[in-house]
Amino acid sequence: MSQPILNVKNIVISRNQIPVLAMEEFCVNSGELLAIIGPNGAGKSSMVLALSGLLAWQEGQLFFQDKLINPKDLFSYRRQIGMVLQNPLLLDDTVEGNIKVGLRFRGISSKEAKQKAALWMDRLGITHLAKRKARQLSGGEGQRVSLARALVLKPKLLFLDEPFGALDAPTRARLIEDFIHLQKQESISTVFVTHDQDEALWMGDRITVIMDGKLRQIGRPDEIFNTPIDADVAGFVGTETIIPGKVLSINEGLAKIQVDGYTLEVVGDVQAGQNVFICVRPEHLTLWRDSSVGQSSARNFIKGTIKQITPQGVLDRIVLDCGFHLVALITRSSTRDMNLSAGMSVGTSFKSSSAHLVVRTG
Repeated sequence: MSQPILNVKNIVISRNQIPVLAMEEFCVNSGELLAIIGPNGAGKSSMVLALSGLLAWQEGQLFFQDKLINPKDLFSYRRQIGMVLQNPLLLDDTVEGNIKVGLRFRGISSKEAKQKAALWMDRLGITHLAKRKARQLSGGEGQRVSLARALVLKPKLLFLDEPFGALDAPTRARLIEDFIHLQKQESISTVFVTHDQDEALWMGDRITVIMDGKLRQIGRPDEIFNTPIDADVAGFVGTETIIPGKVLSINEGLAKIQVDGYTLEVVGDVQAGQNVFICVRPEHLTLWRDSSVGQSSARNFIKGTIKQITPQGVLDRIVLDCGFHLVALITRSSTRDMNLSAGMSVGTSFKSSSAHLVVRTG
């Protein structure tokens, strides 16, 4: 297992003497890409600014490579990190000139700076743009230059604050693929802020969820999206079906849950008598015409009425009224084959292992 490169211990960020972000103990591992997600205003950018030393913290400690960082003397730390923002903020110079600027500040000779810039222009596919002025670049080209400008300095830790958010989909996908390749090849320890959960799922070795100015959950992408720690996190990461119920019994890890006229079975670590939420992601629900309900290995079958069908990319989002709210995602061809429409009665099913139980508190 890789060693931590950055350790956080109980850091608190305040603005106008009001705490806006509290970070309990966590770390960034050497060579990993840690993605940070959360609602707007949750504190994602504040977190990156604080971890990069650009925003002062009022309490707590930050350790870089096991050495305590003095918040009043950040110069040596900042020289070892890189940062790329959503807007490239390039100088009114050529692409090559922008990439070499940090090297010049560090006293690198003109010859060596030119060689290093050429290497990273090649690796990011922008060699042909070397003499082009920054103002003549597209958004994707500008962000490649911004990445090259950061990576040419060989940072030990790289911070990315929504660097792909303003790009069109094809440009964004190509740049993400190229960056992932470089990040893994160079083992660049990276902290990456994004509002796009698909980006986090695609890129992150681990994901941190920030809500209401607190770190709510940190884990592998599958842990975050399939076993959220509470109902708030579940709702944020796309678990649109969150059903309140009560545990009737538990037998060898399989809980029977009483839910509004149904007894549902879900795998979980709970106790009889506990109030829980059953969290089911929309892609884990299967829809059936009434006549075909039961032709499945799934333990849980529920009947309901279609309230709404909404296109969502290549899929359809189906909202059901079952006495409680259910949301399913199915292929458009399935919608067409079953001739589904609003007002129709249908059945829905899910496996006991595909749902996640969260104990209700309060």
